[in-house]
This record gives sequence, structure tokens and C-alpha cells, in this order.
Amino acid sequence: MRYLISVIETKNRPPHTREEIAAIDAFNEKLVLAGERILAIGIDGPDKSKVIDNRGGAFEVNQGPLHQSDEYISGIWIIDVSTEDLALQLASEGSMACNRRVELRPILG
Repeated sequence: MRYLISVIETKNRPPHTREEIAAIDAFNEKLVLAGERILAIGIDGPDKSKVIDNRGGAFEVNQGPLHQSDEYISGIWIIDVSTEDLALQLASEGSMACNRRVELRPILG
């Protein structure tokens, strides 16, 4: 079963500390060694985003995030595990490693 773990960032929060980066690296290595990590990436802030709408061929590009919020997704893990309980455990470990809240969602298909 594949799951998406999204890291929830808050605007104006200081960047990750060296200790948090070391914990994230260790968590990533654990996932890789267990064969559970499909992908792990950081995502730039919403101030760098563009919203594109090409429905009906009317190509439109707007600067800025889709939603105005103090929270945004700053990184993701995609994992492949045998049970939802294991996914919850890994999401909990990811939250602890990056010192941020995370969201866990099953991937369809």
C-alpha cells in the first residue's frame, strides 16, 4: 500500500535546524534501508508557485498559491508499506524527525 506523507510548514517559521536536518536524513536512510521509500522531496514555498489553467484552451498563468493560508506543504514522502498501522508509525516518525505536523493520505491506484 502506498501513502503520501506531507510535511506541513507554517509561514515565518525558521528553517530546519541542523539537528532536524540530521534527523530527517536518518529517517530517510531508515526508509531506504527498509525498502519503504519511493520518493522524498522538499518543495519550495508558495510564494514561488504559479497556478495554470488551460481548460478550454484559454491558457492562463497566475502568480501565487492556489489557497491563501499560513500553512503549506514543504515536503513529501511517498512510502510503500504493508499496513496502515506501519504507515501511521512512519508518519509519526517523520513528524518527529522534521519537527513539523504531517498529513498521511493513501495513494489511489
